[in-house]
Amino acid sequence: MKDKFLWCLKQMPSVIFITLGAAMAAAALEIFLIPNSIIDGGLNGVSIILNKIFGGSLSIYIIVLNIPFLILGWRQLGKKFLVKAAYGMIVFSVLLEFFSTFEEVTDDILLALVYGGLLLGVGVGLVIKEGGCLDGTEAVAITLSKNVSLSVGQIVFIFNIFIYGSAIFVFGIDRALYSLLTYFITFKIIDIVSEGLEQAKAALIITSKEEQISGEIFKRLGRTVTIISGKGMVEQSEKSILYTVITRLEIQELRDIVQNADVSSFVAITDVTDVIGNHIKKIPDIEK
Repeated sequence: MKDKFLWCLKQMPSVIFITLGAAMAAAALEIFLIPNSIIDGGLNGVSIILNKIFGGSLSIYIIVLNIPFLILGWRQLGKKFLVKAAYGMIVFSVLLEFFSTFEEVTDDILLALVYGGLLLGVGVGLVIKEGGCLDGTEAVAITLSKNVSLSVGQIVFIFNIFIYGSAIFVFGIDRALYSLLTYFITFKIIDIVSEGLEQAKAALIITSKEEQISGEIFKRLGRTVTIISGKGMVEQSEKSILYTVITRLEIQELRDIVQNADVSSFVAITDVTDVIGNHIKKIPDIEK
C-alpha cells in the first residue's frame, strides 16, 4: 500500500504538466484557431475537418479517431505511454468542450495563428516532454520510421501535407495556408519545449547485463545496439558500454528497460545533430 502511494506521489508532477499542457492546447484551438477556421495537424486536424463537414462533438471525433493509434502506441512504446497519452487525450477532449463556450480572443487572422500556434506548441510540448501525446499521429510515425528511411518528424510532416491539402476543400486555400503556417510555428515551439519529436538522442549505457538490456531495447524499441568492452577505473571490473540511438519519445521506455534490468547501470543521453545510415531494424514477429 505504501509503495503504491509513493508511486502515485511520484507521478503527480507528470500528471500536473500533462493536465496543464492539455489545457493550453485546448484553449489554443477553441479561443484562437478554430474560430478563425485554422486547423491543427494530425488526427486532431482530421477531427476538425470532420466536425466542420458533419457537425457533432469535436471531442468525440478526437477520442474515436485516436483509439486505434493509442493501441499502436502501447504496443510500440509501452503501458506507461498508453496511460499518459490516454489521460492527456481525455483531459484535452473534456477541456475542448469547456473552452468552446468562451469567446474568441481575436478575429485578426495573423494574431490568431501566431499566438494560437505558440500556445498550442507549448501545450503539446509539455505533454510530449512528460512521455504522453495529444495526437496518435506520432505513434504511427514512430512505428513507420522503424521500417523506412524517414524520421518521425518527416513522416508527421507528410501526413500533415495531406491533411492541409484536404482542408483546402473545406475551409478554402487561404485558411489552409494559414493553418500550414501555424503548424510550422507550433512545431518549432514543440522543438524548443520538448527537444523535438524527430531529434535523435544517443544513449550510452554502462552495465554488466549487456545481453539482457540490449535484447530488451531491440525487442521493445526496435533499435540496434553496439556493445563495447570497457573497464571501471576504480573497481577495475569488466563492464560493457552499450550505444544506441533513439527518439525523444522513447527515452522514458529506455529508462524503464535499464532500471528493471540493472539498477547499478549508468546512463548518459545526449543530442545527435544528424544520423547517417540505418540504426533502426524491423522488429521480427516475436512475442512481446
